[in-house]
Amino acid sequence: MPPVMPHSKKNSGLPVTLNHQKQETKRLLADSFADRLLESTNTPSIASTNFSDNKKPSLHLPSNSLSSFQSFNDSGSQTPTEKNSFTVGSRKSNLAVVQSEMVIQYLSEAFSKKSFPLVTMSTTGDRVLDVALSKIGEKALFTKELEYALEDKSVDLVVHSLKDLPTVLPEGMEISSILKREDPRDVVIFPSYSRSKYSNLNDLPEGSQIGTSSVRRIAQLSKAFPHLRFLDIRGNLNTRFKKLEDPESGYSAIILAAAGVKRLGFSNIISQYLDDTCMYYAVGQGALAIETRSDDEHTRNVVLKLAHTKTLLECVAERGLMRFLEGGCSIPIGVWSTWIPSESLDDQPSLLLRGVVSSIDGEDRIKAEYSAQIFPQDISINTQFSDLSPESQKLIYSNAENIGYKLGEIMNEMGASRILSNINNKR
Repeated sequence: MPPVMPHSKKNSGLPVTLNHQKQETKRLLADSFADRLLESTNTPSIASTNFSDNKKPSLHLPSNSLSSFQSFNDSGSQTPTEKNSFTVGSRKSNLAVVQSEMVIQYLSEAFSKKSFPLVTMSTTGDRVLDVALSKIGEKALFTKELEYALEDKSVDLVVHSLKDLPTVLPEGMEISSILKREDPRDVVIFPSYSRSKYSNLNDLPEGSQIGTSSVRRIAQLSKAFPHLRFLDIRGNLNTRFKKLEDPESGYSAIILAAAGVKRLGFSNIISQYLDDTCMYYAVGQGALAIETRSDDEHTRNVVLKLAHTKTLLECVAERGLMRFLEGGCSIPIGVWSTWIPSESLDDQPSLLLRGVVSSIDGEDRIKAEYSAQIFPQDISINTQFSDLSPESQKLIYSNAENIGYKLGEIMNEMGASRILSNINNKR
């Protein structure tokens, strides 16, 4: 397994201490009641960090890296009967609530005698809307407060958009399930008053302003569409739609993740899907993850039933690449995962992972790909992950993770680390 460099933490630049943040989160939790992939700390593959901003986390991945799912499968796969209510934590945004309610519906269908009450709260990323995400200086912008609630046992599980989750999660937390992926691509949405005139970004006149909060999108689209200008746009999807429809805002179009647009029922306003010729998507984009406490076997066994094998392995590979490159949502890393059928009927398909690292202006760019088989001959790619033995889970997880590490190694040799260092040095 290739070595992974330690992560370093930067001061967030926000005028709030971590203790104060935690107290504020507890207050928000009380208000909400009233009105990971973490590698578990129990397994040798784990990279974990405490909640203290003063402690720099280190990341050590020994050669016998194990699956983060191993910790809950060694004890058996029986369905727990001791607990019948599992409190679900979610951000307050409309999309987050819709996604959490989807998960609750799936869980309720699988466990009809159990209840899954929902608790919502705001995160730093929800509250700080006047600063670009890449300039706030934290990685857990949309997850930290939810993890406080998980740590305090105010909730039993948290539903995340996987792309919001750092690759190194707090000590005692883990990703226990990744659900089937929605369309991971990015899409273009034009205001209603210009949709009859424009159908894709190439149609727009020079100097048109495009709204996006992602440096990954800006970096790639600046290269593909040099005649356009890209401006930051923050807020939930409904807020962005309102800004787009306001002619005074100056936005000719906005770029969003297809998954969120579709889950909110707005597929009909999508004008263009950005394919791999111009835009690789974010690591984990389109996938929902369920985070639990590492020591909560009951909750872990329940949510594991929702794990989708192919999605899980794609995301493990993608997060392996991001971890190797020490990236996050504020770094322009893009990926594209594809399953390649074997030419022989006797062989299993391979997972092809493609990656891109780019300077913010898109001029300095590294692209590479790596593929490998993940499944042994005796395991079908369509097998439910929770039905696999612990040994099989470890094997295919490790194989997927290694694809990400191998691609990271290739990209670093091509100059990816230089590009990322230059970006960090300019902050």
